[in-house]
Amino acid sequence: MAKHPAKTNVARLLDKAGIAYELVPYEVDENDLAAGHIAAELNEDINCVFKTLVLSGERVKNLVCVVPGNREVDLKKAAKAAGDKKVEMIPMKDLLPLTGYIRGGCSPIGMKKPFPTFFHSSALDFPEIYVSAGQRGLQLKIDPAKLIEYVGAQVADIASEAGIND
Repeated sequence: MAKHPAKTNVARLLDKAGIAYELVPYEVDENDLAAGHIAAELNEDINCVFKTLVLSGERVKNLVCVVPGNREVDLKKAAKAAGDKKVEMIPMKDLLPLTGYIRGGCSPIGMKKPFPTFFHSSALDFPEIYVSAGQRGLQLKIDPAKLIEYVGAQVADIASEAGIND
């Protein structure tokens, strides 16, 4: 019988909300935390493996952008979506104290505080997407519409069109 991954805080929150999901473990490469590696480990299309990025703005102190693994956040589009003039990625050293998550394990669910959250519009192109389950080595497979509703996110065109494998 397959060993089930340990429940994360993310999984407990979804259980409490009655939202269906699947925890999917993968082999972590500490030298390659990119979404491309995760998609390859899961044998999934990189377009449905999403990464969670935290940014700061001039007016909106912090915001969360969830984009496909092969794209980058377009800072101008993200600022526009957030109603801000300018946004930038937060320094990596600030990620854990701000969100409770480390790089490679940041989930849009269960951060220390709720932040305005934006999902790239392509998330709704898939019946299920993958996002971090809150720790390295564990992804959450979930209906994107239910996830977006649960975290109170907005859907917007927030990513660059140029495909890259990060």
